[in-house]
Amino acid sequence: MRQVDTLITGGTVVTMNARRDLFSPGAVAIRGHQIVAVGPEDRVRQLVESDNVVDATGKLVIPGFVNAHTHVPMTLLRGLADDLRLDVWLLGYMMPVEREFVGPDFVDVGTRLGCAEMLLSGVTTFNDMYYYEEDVARAAADVGMRAVLGQTVLKFPSPDAASYEESLDLCRGFIKRWQGHELITPAIAPHAPYTTTDDILRDVLNLALEMDAPIHIHLSETALEVTDAKRDFGAPPIEYVDRLGLTEAKLIAAHCVHIEPHEIKLLAGTDAGVAHNPSSNLKLASGFAPVVEMREAGIPVGIGTDGPASNNDLDMFEEARLASFLPKAVKGDPTALPAPDVFAMMTIEGAKALHLDGVIGSLEAGKYADIVVVDQDAPHATPRFHLSPNNVYSHLVYAAHASDVRHVWVHGRQLVRDRELLTIDLPAVQARAREIAQQINDFMSQREGSLLIKIIAIGGFEQRETFEVQVKVRTHDLQGVEKRLQELHLDVVKHSVRQQFDTYFLFGGRDNRYLRYREDNELVGKEPGVGPAGLTVKPFYTLTLMEGIVEREYQDSIILTRSRYTAQATYSLRFYREYFNPDEEVEVVKWRTRYRVTYEDAEFAINMDHITRPQGMGDFVEIKARTWSASDAEHKADLISKLLRELGLDPSQSVRAEYVHLAQRVLA
Repeated sequence: MRQVDTLITGGTVVTMNARRDLFSPGAVAIRGHQIVAVGPEDRVRQLVESDNVVDATGKLVIPGFVNAHTHVPMTLLRGLADDLRLDVWLLGYMMPVEREFVGPDFVDVGTRLGCAEMLLSGVTTFNDMYYYEEDVARAAADVGMRAVLGQTVLKFPSPDAASYEESLDLCRGFIKRWQGHELITPAIAPHAPYTTTDDILRDVLNLALEMDAPIHIHLSETALEVTDAKRDFGAPPIEYVDRLGLTEAKLIAAHCVHIEPHEIKLLAGTDAGVAHNPSSNLKLASGFAPVVEMREAGIPVGIGTDGPASNNDLDMFEEARLASFLPKAVKGDPTALPAPDVFAMMTIEGAKALHLDGVIGSLEAGKYADIVVVDQDAPHATPRFHLSPNNVYSHLVYAAHASDVRHVWVHGRQLVRDRELLTIDLPAVQARAREIAQQINDFMSQREGSLLIKIIAIGGFEQRETFEVQVKVRTHDLQGVEKRLQELHLDVVKHSVRQQFDTYFLFGGRDNRYLRYREDNELVGKEPGVGPAGLTVKPFYTLTLMEGIVEREYQDSIILTRSRYTAQATYSLRFYREYFNPDEEVEVVKWRTRYRVTYEDAEFAINMDHITRPQGMGDFVEIKARTWSASDAEHKADLISKLLRELGLDPSQSVRAEYVHLAQRVLA
């Protein structure tokens, strides 16, 4: 009789092999890191014996769960920013905080905390995408968990790389050092098509094929992503990456919520796997992935939790329950995605989606011993029926909780015994997690209290301060002013006509500054003017931080103000509205004829503005110039005063208020 290290007996063994055999009472024998026997208890006992017998009577013995998509170190960002759209959540909160805090210690603590949560809920393998993935690997291997770990690649700087070339170098070194490890499968993780480029994805593919490494990428998570991909790439995301050749590698596609029918057929013809993340997709309102259609086409679909900052947990029991309920509700069909199929997605099908089904995902002789024992004594597990094999799967998917997990083995090593973590000092990890969370909380509190800091957090602003000398004058004769300007025969540096849509964000008592989002549509053609045939519109978007602080006032109500911080607006108006959450919005729409001229020895901008919204504001002429010294400011103020009179403008009609404040008065 063969001696084995561990013999699990007496429980109902749910194998998830090709026949979906159930053995009750059954037994599983472990020797080293492998399963060496599975079957009815009496038959297995005739084959093997062990000094370490685990009695699982009344319990379920199942394959360890495969968490097919997550960002495990983000346990440390759990609950930081919720109830936001994906782009606001990711670009406005997660990435700025990550740039500030993510490093080896952050990743180590977050990974150990995530591993503790996953092990206690029956997860033995996870598929991760994050930064400092080498440190994730060290922590996971030290704990004893199995993982596919993708080093992130982005087109812009990340916490661990200043460029995508540096990210690729990190990937190459990471793969070389960890390839062949008994627990860790190193992978490459280009975040998504919209955060990479054609060249980056081609380089990723070449590295993946060269080193036989998986590619883990977000695809078609939101409807907006698909719309933007069609505009930017000429194809939806999955078709786009297929054209680039990524489906030739071991592709793991996270989400696929808005996958199109022809893309389902496309993926079905490859070895790609999909990671379905129901909780995250619901919480971020991304939509409902067509899981039934993908599986019917033959695509292996695993279940993932996504990151703890967007879920906000790593509980695969909860994910399984939602994964089953969603298609039933969407299709109006209670038979859609039954419990046995969902349990397969948690185990063997999830393993196949990660290209690991040859070694994990089911309880079969020769596979790695990744095993979980689930208790059935809790009130929510009572009573139990045995009318058909489906009762077991129904219990696991619809009734069982993470708290029912009793024992866990990974690679033959027991990591959880009677719900005690054997390889993680959980109190120490939690204490360090709280320290990091307090630092993040202090940082965010400071950021949320300052518009400038909040703007800088999402990039694009330069922190330099200059000043402007300016005047704004009401007029009832813009055409006459323009005619007189032309008669002065000034040196015109630039002349343009544009329609500007300005949205002002006001913050009440929270900040004495305010923001202006501008859609600036310049009319481009041979003869600039309002509306002539043959002109095209050249749009440009800016975000400007305004303070309204007057440093000095000269004659004719000419004022010296602090220059604004301005950057190109790379996100939508809706993004900024949700990110900054203003107390009030005011819209001003105008036609602006702009002249940049040299008058005597200085350069000035002359804006002739016809306000169309709100109605009743009237027409204005603005004259302004940049300045860097008090004497220069006074000199330019004198020149503006002279220029006002030469243009026939009445200085008594000067106004100190910005357009936003004039609009508020009209609207009041």
